[in-house]
Amino acid sequence: MKKATMTVMAVLFAAAVATSAFAFGWGRGPGYGPCGGGDFDRAAGLNLAPEQTAKIKEMREAQWNEMKPLREQMFTKRDEVRKLWLEPNPDQGKIAAAQKEMRSFRDQIQDKMTAYRLDALKTLTPEQQEKIRASFSERGFGPGRGMGPGGWGGGMMGPGGWGGGGNF
Repeated sequence: MKKATMTVMAVLFAAAVATSAFAFGWGRGPGYGPCGGGDFDRAAGLNLAPEQTAKIKEMREAQWNEMKPLREQMFTKRDEVRKLWLEPNPDQGKIAAAQKEMRSFRDQIQDKMTAYRLDALKTLTPEQQEKIRASFSERGFGPGRGMGPGGWGGGMMGPGGWGGGGNF
């Protein structure tokens, strides 16, 4: 009897802890600000001129501000998907539609990041561009570890970039 009671208590405790942990949600990731992807001004060995650094910073901040509404919409949609999954009888159609919208926001963000990176690349001299290309061959191309769905803390909107030892 005592063993059964202890087992039930342990299960209830684990359920209570898990419930409160999930109630907080995954959060929106670290608030690193506009420093994701293509941070040439932080790339080691590029020796950027002050004008290049200023131009890249200006472009990055503009890109960050342009993407802010998309990120907010995506986070809102992610919260909606989470709530749909928590319903007693999750509606597959609603979940699929909301996930499709999330993918649309992600695609738009990626398109804007690609445009920014290509524009930022144009600010570099041919020698600096070659150093960037060499860093790709050393580090590889694309997202790094932990950059799957929901891993927004890095390559797309977080630390790293082309010279920060992180992601592209």
